[in-house]
Amino acid sequence: MQQIKAHLDQIADISNEDWDFFISKLQRREIPKKSVFLKVNEIENHISFIESGVVRLYIPKENPDKEITFGFSFKDQFVSAYDSFLTRTPSAYQLQVLTDTTIWSITYDDLQLVYKTTQIGNLIGRLTAERLFLIKSKREQNLLNLSAEERYVNLFKERPELLKVIPLKYISSYIGVTSQALSRIRKRL
Repeated sequence: MQQIKAHLDQIADISNEDWDFFISKLQRREIPKKSVFLKVNEIENHISFIESGVVRLYIPKENPDKEITFGFSFKDQFVSAYDSFLTRTPSAYQLQVLTDTTIWSITYDDLQLVYKTTQIGNLIGRLTAERLFLIKSKREQNLLNLSAEERYVNLFKERPELLKVIPLKYISSYIGVTSQALSRIRKRL
């Protein structure tokens, strides 16, 4: 819980009343390693803060080797199928934990209540959405402007712990190359 407070304190000063109301709406969830906690065609009903663990965002395929990993979320970050959450429409992708993971979740309805009831809710919501947008924008720009090798190097500069917890097949999909191409990149480096 303190991790969420520290994260939100970076965004804005929150009164004790607003904080108490907000945390009364949070639900702690422990999700076992490799579990899918949002499936394709389900409507995302939560935004969650990762206390510990790693979450993969991906498009499943009949052949698991063809799955497309397009995002990871880590400790001290928010995670959601945010487009589904906002539009209240079925998700086109899935969320899976790669390690035993603990998250704090708030439902769509409870978040709307936080927005209406607290002084700081709308500001936190907007700034969190802006941060999610910036992460997505940076990823798209990297895919368009950087080579696969540069994307690989940047990924591990930003998150060196990835090698220990994320299978290479997911990393290769994330940077947009085959497993064989990733193997060649790793040998060169």
